[in-house]
Amino acid sequence: MIDPSGYASPRVPGKARTATPVLRRGSFPRCRRRARRGIVEGGQEGGHDVDTCAVRLEPERPCAAVGCLQGDAESPAPRPRHHEGPRRKRMSEHTAIRRVVTQLRHGGHAIVDTAPGATEAVDAGSVRLSDVAQEAQIAKVDLATALALAGVTDFDYLFPELVTDPTKLLPAGTPEVAAVTVEALNDLGNAMIEQGAPAPNTSIPPIHTYWGQFVDHDLTAATDNDKVIGIDVTPLTPMPPEGVTALLKNHRDPALNLDSVYGDGPFAPLKPGEVAVPYQEQDRAKLKLGTLTATNGAAGVLIPPEDDLDRDLFRVNRVAQIGDGRNDENLVVAQLHVAFLRFHNSAVDWVRANEPDRVRVGDVFARARELTRWTYQWLCVNDFLATVLDTDAVDSVLASEDDLLGLEGRARPYMPIEFSVAAFRFGHSMIRGAYDWNRNFGDPGTNVAPRSTLEQLFQFTGTGQFLGAPTLPDNWPAEWDRFVSIDAAFPIRSARPIDTFLAGPLADMVNQIAGTSVTPDSDLGKLLKHLARRNLLRGYRLSVPTGQAVAGALGIPALSVQELTDALDPAIRAALDKGGFVDRTPLWFYILRESEVRTGGNALGPVGSRIVAETIIGQLRKDQRSYLNQTAWTPAAGVRLPDGSSVNSIEKFLRFAGVLV
Repeated sequence: MIDPSGYASPRVPGKARTATPVLRRGSFPRCRRRARRGIVEGGQEGGHDVDTCAVRLEPERPCAAVGCLQGDAESPAPRPRHHEGPRRKRMSEHTAIRRVVTQLRHGGHAIVDTAPGATEAVDAGSVRLSDVAQEAQIAKVDLATALALAGVTDFDYLFPELVTDPTKLLPAGTPEVAAVTVEALNDLGNAMIEQGAPAPNTSIPPIHTYWGQFVDHDLTAATDNDKVIGIDVTPLTPMPPEGVTALLKNHRDPALNLDSVYGDGPFAPLKPGEVAVPYQEQDRAKLKLGTLTATNGAAGVLIPPEDDLDRDLFRVNRVAQIGDGRNDENLVVAQLHVAFLRFHNSAVDWVRANEPDRVRVGDVFARARELTRWTYQWLCVNDFLATVLDTDAVDSVLASEDDLLGLEGRARPYMPIEFSVAAFRFGHSMIRGAYDWNRNFGDPGTNVAPRSTLEQLFQFTGTGQFLGAPTLPDNWPAEWDRFVSIDAAFPIRSARPIDTFLAGPLADMVNQIAGTSVTPDSDLGKLLKHLARRNLLRGYRLSVPTGQAVAGALGIPALSVQELTDALDPAIRAALDKGGFVDRTPLWFYILRESEVRTGGNALGPVGSRIVAETIIGQLRKDQRSYLNQTAWTPAAGVRLPDGSSVNSIEKFLRFAGVLV
């Protein structure tokens, strides 16, 4: 694969070359969809940053989707539009949108405080939107105003024509049929948990598993404005698609803009008791880091560089002061977040050394943030996607002028439900049950333990309370060389295959109910801790089309019955037969099986690759500030390592951040 900079991206061994059919613009006209949803009034301010939008909907569909106000706290507010009238006046009475997300769990949902059934939803493990957004006013206003205050954007369907056709969805014709479908989905989820020996190794380094999780948190944070959208209701049946799009909102601007890293910026006013991204007092252009807790050799050895203690997130009473609390749920993502903070700080130093005309703190900060964002975005396309997707998928989408997402001419972006609820959850299959983490909890296995378990990687975070330590102990930082490259001498240093199994610990994710009133051994507690069951039931509840339907819409040959069922685990096959899923397969499972059949688990297959590539590249194209909308920007025009080389891989990103030695 040749990227726009001229660098030759290595072809990942084991990937089959699969032609990616092109969906021509107009195959699914957006005019009907736009008419059905209503016309968004209000203009766009620089890509994803839009002024507060009023949405005029047809009378039969109540307006639940209002406005998106983005922009750093240090930036001037957009000029008001005269035609917006009372709504503009009402919104101007409140503060700017906050970019910090707190108290939300990976895969969890916030609920608007004044929503129907909000109290019951919180009891069932949801979080109040006012807590997530740290805006007390949200608890006192109506739904529409609350969503606007939180700066929500939309979720929507890639293929609205499919979700209105019952034959393109999982079976749900009668209450009895729906009950069988739910039972079969639970059986399927249970059968997907890996039994016995771990799966074989892949050609994908482990870093890509968690880079993907970081990207997911950068793009989406689900917000419900009615309890009924949850999966804990009885009976569980699919919601009408128009209800899904009205009730499910995104507390993220779906751009790869690193909100979780920068929060509200270095000049935002702080309120006592709130979580805010901290900047260094002596240099406001730089982000603040936390220090490791000394163990004084009580368990293992120090992790190089031994004299560098700034390798944790900055914390207050163990709570990470970052823009998205989900990035402190497991230690791999928490350490990756540290790398992003340090990359920015190194970029600040690089700007001052190489662009001396920039002297004001705000100018230096903005330039370092720009270079950090562009490098991250470029790596998402040219390293992450190029590694985990089918060989031609990235090049095909970059070369095409088609607009699968229908973002062209749309006043604000949206996140496709088929992406967030199904396709991008492929990374769950890549998670290992144990890792070669560092020299204390990994090879050579003689210091403390031969491996770090996934449970330990959840324990050594703020959510897991570090087993009593105030910050990350100095024997636990990542040794990233074990995550960034494939080494035949160390077969565990690779991701799990993208297949129809999940590692055993993902059936009992204790962090998912930490801090809630949900009892671990209750039916709800067991469901929330079980990742596969939760994914499958969520897709059913949100009326996600079947894998075969989506393949047909994309013009991609669907898996045959033989491909879908040959050599399949007997328990999985029994669940597919029970639910009628052989011909109407849950999209998430279909995408995993497609990878298993078409690439041997070394990359996504054509359907999964197309959805993921179109979504991420489409969002970058929509954002006028992204690297794709600059003049042929590549890392060659960005920061440089001490040897003069550009940051054109995730490995080099970590080296520039000073966390990979």
